[in-house]
Amino acid sequence: MLEAPHYSAAGARRSARFALPADYFDGTVNEPVLHQAVRAYLNNQRQGTHQTKTRGLVSGGNQKPWRQKGTGRARQGSIRAPHWRGGGTVFGPHPRDYRTGIPRKVRQLARRSALNARAREGALHVVERFAFQAPKTRQLVELLDKLGLGGRKVLILTAGHNPNLYLSGRNIPGVRVMRYADASAYDVLWSDAVVVEEGAITGVVPEVGELPPAPAPPDGGAAGGEGEAPEGEAPEDEPAETAAPARKRASRRAAPSGEAAKPKAASKAAKKPAAKKPGAKKPAARAPRKKKEG
Repeated sequence: MLEAPHYSAAGARRSARFALPADYFDGTVNEPVLHQAVRAYLNNQRQGTHQTKTRGLVSGGNQKPWRQKGTGRARQGSIRAPHWRGGGTVFGPHPRDYRTGIPRKVRQLARRSALNARAREGALHVVERFAFQAPKTRQLVELLDKLGLGGRKVLILTAGHNPNLYLSGRNIPGVRVMRYADASAYDVLWSDAVVVEEGAITGVVPEVGELPPAPAPPDGGAAGGEGEAPEGEAPEDEPAETAAPARKRASRRAAPSGEAAKPKAASKAAKKPAAKKPGAKKPAARAPRKKKEG
C-alpha cells in the first residue's frame, strides 16, 4: 500500500502518513500508455495554421526567362521554380488538423499511471483542506514553503471548485491549480510535485470554516427607516414579484381627470361627423352653361 505525507490546512505535518486507496494507487505504471497520452495531448495543442507557398502561389514567373535554344544556358520555364531563389517550396507544411484521438479507458489508465508514478517517488502530498476565505497569494506561497515545495513546479488538485485558491495561485510561476477530476496525465507528469486535497481522494469534502459576517449599516438600522420600505422595493407583507405588476394595473384602472381627459375627448369628437343645423338651406343647384352660337 502506497502512503503519502499528510499535512493540515495550515501546513503542519501530521505524525501519521496518509494511506492512499489501494484500488486506485496500486503502484502500477504503464509507460507505453503514458507515452501515447502525452503525444496525443501535445498534438491536440497544435493549431495547424502553418502555410508555405508552392510554385503556383508565388507571384511572378509568368513567362520563360529566356528562349529555349541558342543561349548556351540550361532551359528554364519559370523563375519561380523551386530551384530558383524566391521560388516555391516543395513539400512544405500546409494547414491541417493534428487532432489525435485516444480511447477513454486508455486515457484513464494513463492518468492513473501518472499519479502512481508520483506516489512511488514520494512527490504526492495530501493536505487536509485548502482554507482560503479570500484570494491571498502570500498565504499560498507560505503553505508551499511549509511543504518544502517552494520554487518547484507544483500541481494543486482540489476536491471541488475553489475560486479563491485558483486566484491565489495563478500569479505564481510554476504553480497550476485545478480540480482533481480535470487533471490529465500530462498535467501530472509536467509537475515535480502534486498536492492533493484530502476530500478529492476520499470523496468526502470537509466543511470549510464559516465566512466572516457581513458588516452592519452605519446607522444600525434598516436602510429606509422603521416601517418604510426602501425606495424601489416592495413592502414586507407583499412579495417583490407581485408588487410591480399590481402598481401597473392600478395606474391603468385610474380614470383620467381634468386636463388629461380633454385630448381624448377631443380626439373622439373629431372622428364624429358634424351634425346638421335645423332649418339650414341646401345650396342651390348650378345652372348649366349655354352653348355659344356659331
